[in-house]
Amino acid sequence: MDKVLLLLLVAAASSGSADSGEIKRPAGMPSADRHMRNISQLTFEGDNGEAYFSWDGTRIIWQSNRNGYACDKIWTMNIDGSDKRMVSPDHGAHTCSFFFPDNKKIVFASTSHLKGDCPPKPKASVTAKYRYTWSLYPYDIFVANADGSRLARITANAKYDAEPIISPDGKQIVFGSQREGDFDVYIMNADGSNLRRLTDRVGYDGGPWFSPDGKRIAWRAWYPETEEEKSVWQEWMRNDYIAAVPLDIWVMNADGSDKVRLTNNGAVNWAPSWHPDGNRIIFSSNMDDWREDIQQYGHNFELYLINIDGTNLERITYNKVFDSFPMFSPDGKKLAFASNRNPEKPRATDIYLADWVK
Repeated sequence: MDKVLLLLLVAAASSGSADSGEIKRPAGMPSADRHMRNISQLTFEGDNGEAYFSWDGTRIIWQSNRNGYACDKIWTMNIDGSDKRMVSPDHGAHTCSFFFPDNKKIVFASTSHLKGDCPPKPKASVTAKYRYTWSLYPYDIFVANADGSRLARITANAKYDAEPIISPDGKQIVFGSQREGDFDVYIMNADGSNLRRLTDRVGYDGGPWFSPDGKRIAWRAWYPETEEEKSVWQEWMRNDYIAAVPLDIWVMNADGSDKVRLTNNGAVNWAPSWHPDGNRIIFSSNMDDWREDIQQYGHNFELYLINIDGTNLERITYNKVFDSFPMFSPDGKKLAFASNRNPEKPRATDIYLADWVK
């Protein structure tokens, strides 16, 4: 689902509408990305997103509609952008891929078990009602060898199962699911057994990510508060889609206990992952793109770091375009992220790699 949200936000930022105007920079704002040097573009075709390192830091797995595909497939490449290979089936939609710690296996979500090439787009009645929506396709979670062979389906759910992340010991998978009438974070063994639900509040809980020691999980959430919001949320769940809502970053123990909210700013804070030190989370947000003329947050997403107790928020990127899906290399020396910062492809998103400067 992250890639669909990305495309919607980027399209809105490039549409020329009222909220695509000049971003007001606070006094003293740096003009260049902080902590990032030697930024290189790794993809040049199609739309791309969710690029994540292998555990040895030599490979990247990501999703893309490159080569003219109508929906995303899963690909791998070296961290210099060479040796790009498609490792998912060539039919169906695919999303949210990740390496196992042995670097020999991968996990991703897919609709390849269903008939048809790509899932249907949102109904016109839905897109007319809400400005930004994304469908909750009936993905299931699959594991395979790193080259895509020996594909095995490990969930069987008529609703959305996606966003799988592997624990550092390779024994657990945390993921987002719509399987019980709501949208929650679940955890299971790496073979799909021993399923447990970690969140139970009415509303959206997604994008979970294990800490480097596997003891904690970061995720994003929105909980409807008014009766009207709850009614709208139930409508979305019944009809398998979500419209744009504010999101906040949370952390919890891997057993679902000790939930702590890190952000509370009314913006869209999402795509959290961990710094290798286990004490900080990097994420994407539009918190600094408040549009006074329309009294709404805009669509310029930047990268931020925050301590896991909610302190020391630090902005990392400074530009006028979309930056998201950040992930540090296991040694903390590099950062992979997605951006539409290539002026020759202003409406498309590509994968970038940067050296991290402390």
